[in-house]
Amino acid sequence: MASVVLSEAEKVYIVHGVQEDLRVDGRGCEDYRCVEVETDVVSNTSGSARVKLGHTDILVGVKAEMGTPKLEKPNEGYLEFFVDCSANATPEFEGRGGDDLGTEIANTLYRIFNNKSSVDLKTLCISPREHCWVLYVDVLLLECGGNLFDAISIAVKAALFNTSIPRVRVLEDEEGSKDIELSDDPYDCIRLSVENVPCIVTLCKIGYRHVVDATLQEEACSLASLLVSVTSKGVVTCMRKVGKGSLDPESIFEMMETGKRVGKVLHASLQSVLHKEESLGPKRQKVGFLG
Repeated sequence: MASVVLSEAEKVYIVHGVQEDLRVDGRGCEDYRCVEVETDVVSNTSGSARVKLGHTDILVGVKAEMGTPKLEKPNEGYLEFFVDCSANATPEFEGRGGDDLGTEIANTLYRIFNNKSSVDLKTLCISPREHCWVLYVDVLLLECGGNLFDAISIAVKAALFNTSIPRVRVLEDEEGSKDIELSDDPYDCIRLSVENVPCIVTLCKIGYRHVVDATLQEEACSLASLLVSVTSKGVVTCMRKVGKGSLDPESIFEMMETGKRVGKVLHASLQSVLHKEESLGPKRQKVGFLG
């Protein structure tokens, strides 16, 4: 992961400021930086989104393709995640430097979507045991400025909200063979419900307090962080500790409560922005991922 080198004086300045609920950029401990969200930025995908969180820049594309349901879940479709860490994001990702981080992020996304309430996968089934929709979710890290997991989870939720899947019908002839018929209407599509899709809230332990949406400088002052996957109703679906340091049970409980409280506000703001953008229709001004 991208990192910065700080002097001891800089670390002391950041840590002491956090103890007083005053961070270097003027935010409080539970405040996010300004989040920019734009959907439908890549034309050859079923859905896409770009999220800028401070200096962190994420692009997500969702591609719907037909596949065969998994044996253990014959009446459901499924999601596949792939994360690419661009060498432009940080020199540390050159060569195969970003592979480990990409695998770690993809595994985290699999974990938070590995429950029935996140996405109704049965809507992706076309014909049980034979055909289903497979959603390939490609995540591209364009720039790393701290708090990667939160930005990626927001971008994935926005891209799934923007995803349109063609409506198909299964026709069976007299001999029992099945044909799949695609609708002629390009606007006759299935939209996924993302109301229960969780977002990740990362809480970094700095000194005796914890902060959300840490910058790279703040991450350098933290030895342990807690990733909390929270739904719009404040339900925790997954937790994961990262970093070399340890967390005592009392800190974990406080961080969970903060994650639930901040997560509900984050979901409400994101849903409001997504619905507002969609209401503008095709006439809305697009910035694009090169903007």
